[in-house]
Amino acid sequence: MFESITRRFSGIFGGIVRKKISEKNIRDTLKEIRTALLEADVSIDVIKSFLARVEEKALGGEVLKGVNPGQQFIYVVYEELAGLMGPVDPGIAFQKQGPTVILMAGLQGSGKTTTCGKLALKLRRDHKRKPLLVAADVQRPAAIEQLKKLGEQIGVPVYSEPGQKPPAICRNAIAEAPRRGCDTVILDTAGRLHIDEEMMAEVREVARVSQPHEVFLVCDAMIGQDAVKSAREFNEELELTGVILTKLDGDARGGAALSIKEVTGKPIKFAGVGEKLEGTLEEFRPEGMAQRILGFGDVVGLVREAQRHVDEEEARKMQDKLLGNTFTLEDFLGSLRTLKKMGSIKNLLQMVPGMSAQLDGLDVDDNDLGRIEAVIQSMTAKERQRPEILNTSRRDRIASGAGVPRVEVDDLIKQFGMMRKLMDGVGRTGKKGPMGKMKDLAQARKKMSDIGGMMHQMMQATQPPQARPKARKGPASQGPSREEIKRRRKLERQNRRKNRKR
Repeated sequence: MFESITRRFSGIFGGIVRKKISEKNIRDTLKEIRTALLEADVSIDVIKSFLARVEEKALGGEVLKGVNPGQQFIYVVYEELAGLMGPVDPGIAFQKQGPTVILMAGLQGSGKTTTCGKLALKLRRDHKRKPLLVAADVQRPAAIEQLKKLGEQIGVPVYSEPGQKPPAICRNAIAEAPRRGCDTVILDTAGRLHIDEEMMAEVREVARVSQPHEVFLVCDAMIGQDAVKSAREFNEELELTGVILTKLDGDARGGAALSIKEVTGKPIKFAGVGEKLEGTLEEFRPEGMAQRILGFGDVVGLVREAQRHVDEEEARKMQDKLLGNTFTLEDFLGSLRTLKKMGSIKNLLQMVPGMSAQLDGLDVDDNDLGRIEAVIQSMTAKERQRPEILNTSRRDRIASGAGVPRVEVDDLIKQFGMMRKLMDGVGRTGKKGPMGKMKDLAQARKKMSDIGGMMHQMMQATQPPQARPKARKGPASQGPSREEIKRRRKLERQNRRKNRKR
């Protein structure tokens, strides 16, 4: 998400922190930010007003005592970015009497039908609503069948009337909803490849007949300014109440997310990630999105996502194991399986502070987790509990059983061992007094950042060699040298002798 703009901001801010802040270098930095926003396909009018606000705050604000001026400037940019996309308003106007009607509009290919299914799932799970999906898209071939399949997958009823026109379908569906025990009606209207008068006339008539309480525009974040243009035109015709941005896990430049609120004046309600129902439809958080764009991660978003999939008691046990240095490969395997339920791995890693830069140029494929699973599943229960007993013959057997090169097994075990050492250091903090506690906290945060990088390296270790990122400098890696192999085997022999003496 926003890889290109995040890279640009990281480079810009890396320079400003090391400089003495002056009016000249603030203006020079603003020029660089302007270029980065233009490359991200942000509206030129939005850029002008955004930079004017940043300049006014940066030059007019008093430098806070004890704060690096460069860091204060970065915070001004962060605040204005969050303000550009906010304020947050994920609420829905649920009705006390009669069904709540939500009209979903958008261009064809924006992910509207899938988003209808995701929204129905979210409303049922988070708000205990009983939604009814309405197949009012009679223009696109197979749209009705697609919605019916989505409804079957999530256990939500779908209303359709073959041969009827969309306004009549929607009117009849709203009347039918109470008889089916449904309190929320989601209208999936037709889209086109571009806005035309016929399309707008049809959706206007649907809105007139259904009198929706919410009108959400579904926008594909990957099409940049085209999404902003369509949002402006839909808003003029329909009076939107909110926007849902989809495909935010794609190679989006970020222009739509940064422009659409300012241009339409309507809040971005939700952000869609992933094309399947298993992907998330999360409440849009401007602060979290601004943090991700600037490469700071999104800890709050990560915690919220984890809370939905991780049992509290299990999480406590896992924390005790990590801090007590009793975390095993069996535990790690369980964590990976939970991680897979939480959505796109790359999206999750971008929420970890400091990880965006490490992901630069790396194609993180969710299927690569299967290689890690295969390696761990090829181990015996004893080997998972005590990876230190994994000698040469055992590692060869595991590699053969998992169908991966031996070096991938070695890399995984090495990274896991390093992670355990880091966690052991976290568990041993405990200096006395307030200053000691602050030092402990700083040390723990540093170690947790290192652990995030280590987790990433463990995933990278099981990628096929051709999928791994090439080093930017120096010769390409050719695997362990003969000397390294001899050294490893010598250590394994020593370990075996020690184990026999025990």
